[in-house]
Amino acid sequence: MTELPELARFAAELPFPLDDFQRRACAALEGGHGVLVCAPTGAGKTVVGEFAVHLALAGGGKCFYTTPLKALSNQKHTDLTLRYGKDRIGLLTGDLSVNADAPVVVMTTEVLRNMLYADSTALQGLSHVVMDEVHFLADRMRGPVWEEVILHLPDEVRLVSLSATVSNAEEFGGWIQTVRGDTTVVVDEHRPVPLWQHVLVGKRLFDLFDYRSDGSAKDKPHVNPELLRHIAHRREADRMSDWQPRRRNPGRPARPRFYRPPARPDVIASLDSAGLLPAITFVFSRAGCDAAVQQCLRSPLKLTTEQERAQIAEVIEHRCGDLADDDLAVLGYYEWREGLLRGIAAHHAGMLPAFRHTVEELFTAGLIRAVFATETLALGINMPARTVVLEKLVKFNGEQHVPLTPGEYTQLTGRAGRRGIDIEGHAVVLWHPSDSTAEPSEIAGLASTRTFPLRSSFAPSYNMTINLVHQLGPEQAHQLLEQSFAQYQADRSVVGLVRGIERGKTMLDEIAAELGGHEAPVLEYARLRARISELERSQARASRLHRRQAASDALAALKRGDIININHGRRGGLAVVLESARDTDDPRPLVLTEHRWAGRISSADYSGATPPVGSMTLPKRVEHRQPRVRRDLASALRSVSRPTIRSKVRARELVAAATLRC
Repeated sequence: MTELPELARFAAELPFPLDDFQRRACAALEGGHGVLVCAPTGAGKTVVGEFAVHLALAGGGKCFYTTPLKALSNQKHTDLTLRYGKDRIGLLTGDLSVNADAPVVVMTTEVLRNMLYADSTALQGLSHVVMDEVHFLADRMRGPVWEEVILHLPDEVRLVSLSATVSNAEEFGGWIQTVRGDTTVVVDEHRPVPLWQHVLVGKRLFDLFDYRSDGSAKDKPHVNPELLRHIAHRREADRMSDWQPRRRNPGRPARPRFYRPPARPDVIASLDSAGLLPAITFVFSRAGCDAAVQQCLRSPLKLTTEQERAQIAEVIEHRCGDLADDDLAVLGYYEWREGLLRGIAAHHAGMLPAFRHTVEELFTAGLIRAVFATETLALGINMPARTVVLEKLVKFNGEQHVPLTPGEYTQLTGRAGRRGIDIEGHAVVLWHPSDSTAEPSEIAGLASTRTFPLRSSFAPSYNMTINLVHQLGPEQAHQLLEQSFAQYQADRSVVGLVRGIERGKTMLDEIAAELGGHEAPVLEYARLRARISELERSQARASRLHRRQAASDALAALKRGDIININHGRRGGLAVVLESARDTDDPRPLVLTEHRWAGRISSADYSGATPPVGSMTLPKRVEHRQPRVRRDLASALRSVSRPTIRSKVRARELVAAATLRC
């Protein structure tokens, strides 16, 4: 241990021994390498990030600790402040700045991205950057920010990437090593607290998988046959039931309503009787979380003792004693407090920060037994529970309702099982006959997929393009985009494309042999037909270019007052030129049509090389943006030599049509 003095000092301060993967990652970091750590939720990979903070402070450098959420940044800031003191730890979350000049600053990833684009002076002396939940780069909306940061960080900065377990960790690590230099990939798939999968059917809790008598799963776990039999009996009972609900619309078939899923208070009560609390129930909407708490409050459900309620009341008073009495009713304080006293709470980003932090403190202390939360709680916030409940396996992604991916399922259920407290964690999915995603086979598919591939969502946005071109110039910006993880993944797939080409060539050779060889008459005929088709397409392209050039020349020659005919498009009809074209390469004269539209037209609006059909005298200054001026000028245009111009236009259209027929 003498060769790694800082790791020895850091490990001596911890209340627990380091796991093997933690020790390997920390040793690589002290050895001057960047590290990518892939481990299950709750395995303790944040210890590696905290060691990066320790190294930066020990070496007199700076460390930025980035997270995807403000709530996670706030929590990490609190944890590091307790360890290193408030003078050495800062916080930047976009709308909150605390001690921003500290040697260690916790921030959201977007804040660091903006610093890099602005070439902030805060980057001076930066030695380490920790990117927590780096697998977030697969997020469709915000994922590209993670790649931008990785690509823009100075080369001398050591990058610590902390990710959930992904199946292509080596590929991801290979990309980081390509763009960042020497990087050690540390993968650990061992979950320190075993996770049991369950399905709740009514009020009965079943194991999802078939386990041996000793509690271990089979080599290839199968769905529990007892669960399948019970669900089959449920369906048969619904089908054979003579009970039919009264329908308002007789012409509409009734839904089977014999089976009703258990109410939320009943679910919590079942978990309580099974010894599976505390539990987090994930509800994929803020309003749904609040409604779940209200539903529990309308029931007689109570999960706390008299002594626990007294402790909860003290924490509430400490956290919220400064709130004005007039605001309490508006904020829903009394209902929220009643829920806490009964051991029930909601947790989501829409809550008042004081309320949310109170819930986090009470849940961590074991005083709250049931929390209804949105999925943001799954992204690293330190609120593990014994059990995680999923009411549905479908969520709204901003555009439509889609099934959960194996990665999302793993992230959510990873909250179950508190290391050092529980010997096992539990994931419970509620079954409903009308929900196809909650079928045991579907749940087993999600639960048995221990890892998932990390796919880049990188796509240049307008903001990114402007920043890159402004900072680097077009050529270097293009080179930087070619270094993205998306491009890396695409390039690695070229091998598969080449193999596909080779297979295609082999197939063509086999077909040619069957037809009599490559010089067979039928193949020669096919080649001639292909050549003719290519010549026809080439001639058509040349004709289109010729017509476009003729139209451009005609537009460039137009003078103020010329009357022209726009023979297609929404602006079709007569028009007078208000201002000649300024650019001869791409002429766009300003015109006013007989329908009162004023604007610039291009060769796409004006086909052919037809000359003006007439002219008219215009005032010295035409205010074409004023409706009255456009109306009067359009009226004058329609009245100037109307019969003569119309006849000229018609004659030219006939000539043009005859030319096309020839």
